[in-house]
Amino acid sequence: MNAAATKARDKGAAPNVRINIQSVGMDKPRAWLAAGFEDFRQATSISLAYGMFWVGLSIAITTGAFTLGLWQWLLPLIAGFMFIGPLVAVGSYGISRALEAGRVPNLGDAFGGWKGHAGQLAMMGVMMMIFFLAWIRLATLLFALIFGLEAPSPETLYASLLTTTDGLVMLAVGTAIGAVLAFGAFTISVVAIPTLMDQDLTFMEGIEASVRSVSNNFRPMLLWAAILTGCVLVGVMTFYIGLALILPILGHASWHAYEDLVRIESVEEPAELT
Repeated sequence: MNAAATKARDKGAAPNVRINIQSVGMDKPRAWLAAGFEDFRQATSISLAYGMFWVGLSIAITTGAFTLGLWQWLLPLIAGFMFIGPLVAVGSYGISRALEAGRVPNLGDAFGGWKGHAGQLAMMGVMMMIFFLAWIRLATLLFALIFGLEAPSPETLYASLLTTTDGLVMLAVGTAIGAVLAFGAFTISVVAIPTLMDQDLTFMEGIEASVRSVSNNFRPMLLWAAILTGCVLVGVMTFYIGLALILPILGHASWHAYEDLVRIESVEEPAELT
């Protein structure tokens, strides 16, 4: 954080800052991925441990859903991961920040990087949860319209999704609705959370930085959204195991995206007249 912002915060006032958004080219998403892989290489053990934590949690949720007979929730829950992914990446941001500070990252950087700005990050969590709950509600309504209130057996459901007109309609409509919601969540969060971790700003200022980053660099950010989605889908298709590598690398890459896109500078207050 810059000295002017720190001084203003110490006085109990919000710092006067200007959020500048940089323009990037279509080559940047590939550069972010390369930088993310390099961070993973430099902190393999910590990054892998962080990724494995989320893999274990995902497997536990899946097992619990089948055990409790709630397997029909798995598809919307898996798709809903796109809405909480930016929060999941907080640990990777902490690792990348430690590397840039010249420190050897530790578990505290991965699992405690949010502590310095817990309040504002929590507000971003509420925003992402609103998108997630909206998706779950819409998916539930769509499921009820197609299959009724009684959940069919897993074999019947998945066969219907791929071989019947109603199932294909449900997949198409659900994908379209999910894509719109996911891109909305991406737009408000893609650099908001790393911005809040790195700067002493409010969550609304983080959202502003994120929305402007997407609007000012729509094509590169659309490509970046597609890369994030595709990589996560590949991880899920490997029965979550691939996420142990994919999640930390994407998190590190997103940190570098933030650094290329967002510039925070202090704004001098006019001197008071005496």
